[in-house]
Amino acid sequence: MKLSTAAFLVMSATNALAFQTTSFLGQTNRVSSVSSNTSGALSMVTTGPLNCRAIGIGSCAPKTIITNVDLESVVETSDEWIRTRTGISQRHVLLHKDDDHDDEVSKFESISTLAAGAAKNALDMSGLSPDDIDLVLVATSSPDDMFGDATTVAASLGCKNAVAFDLTAACSGFLFGSVTAGQFLTNAGNTYTNAIVVGADALSRWIDWDDRNSCILFGDGAGAVVLSATDGPAEAGILGSSVHSNGLGQKQLNCVYEGSARQVDTPGDGTTLSTGSYSRLAMNGSEVYKFATREVPKVIQEALVAADMTVDDVDFLLLHQANIRIMETVSKRLGIPMEKVITNLADYGNTSAGSIPLALDEAVRSGQVKKGDVIACAGFGAGLSWGSAIIKWGGEPV
Repeated sequence: MKLSTAAFLVMSATNALAFQTTSFLGQTNRVSSVSSNTSGALSMVTTGPLNCRAIGIGSCAPKTIITNVDLESVVETSDEWIRTRTGISQRHVLLHKDDDHDDEVSKFESISTLAAGAAKNALDMSGLSPDDIDLVLVATSSPDDMFGDATTVAASLGCKNAVAFDLTAACSGFLFGSVTAGQFLTNAGNTYTNAIVVGADALSRWIDWDDRNSCILFGDGAGAVVLSATDGPAEAGILGSSVHSNGLGQKQLNCVYEGSARQVDTPGDGTTLSTGSYSRLAMNGSEVYKFATREVPKVIQEALVAADMTVDDVDFLLLHQANIRIMETVSKRLGIPMEKVITNLADYGNTSAGSIPLALDEAVRSGQVKKGDVIACAGFGAGLSWGSAIIKWGGEPV
């Protein structure tokens, strides 16, 4: 095990980034505020750049596409109704592994294969080899294996020297994962040099396909970035960040444990145990909209302050791809024109932790985002969790 790994694994396993970053890394100068208040919100703001930069990006999505027109035969809806209210035209979805499908590859698509595919594409762009990677972090709420997919992804890539673990922060997962990996690369005393951060989810497995308010929103997909340590803040790629969570909002968006009872014959009256399963995804759409449009502009401003920048320094705005109306409202409140907003929502829907890196990959490979561009990223979702990172793109498409 690498030096300092145990402390970092405890940090990520607790999923309490705000507290653990300062206590385990021992560098309180990197955190300007760690707070807890009566609303239940926790926050951490990184006051300076993290000494790492993004040098590779990749994505991967299932081959099967469900269009809005397809959904017209599933629930009472229409293509126009979905597009005008969400901005979504289609979504990619994983098939059930036993489906009798002509495409043999589709039968074996899974979250771990999507994550590995995205990571390989990012690794190829970076010019690094699997042996160069010290850390593989997979942000997901829907792993193939309940115990996590990061080790499977690392093995698929051939990253023999890497520590691998999962992080769960729902639709904020990729952003939280990038900040976490950045702390490894900045503060671990040269133990970690290169990291792969993957955001991947398959929420199509957990939605109610009879609920027209939720089944139209979600798709499956993965995106990944390669972060590489730099010699100092002058070359940094994560210029500032702010992350928040508030468990009092958990009921607004969740997918909760819903086990079935099983009677076990033990002495006496027996014992009732639980066989594990989860409910369908449940969301209060109006409350999530109000939460996102209220908190996301503020957290982006916090990250900009941490980076010693203003909105005028931002080349592009990249939000979690949840709903076009949220994007329009947030961009308007920040004073950023929609022409500067990166989006591929129409083609993929809400891919949860996969949405930010998937959209960034397409923007980089199309030439929209170029080396040196400053991107204000923000994620928000279940938990409730939300955060922002100001990223200076450091790689180039190949």
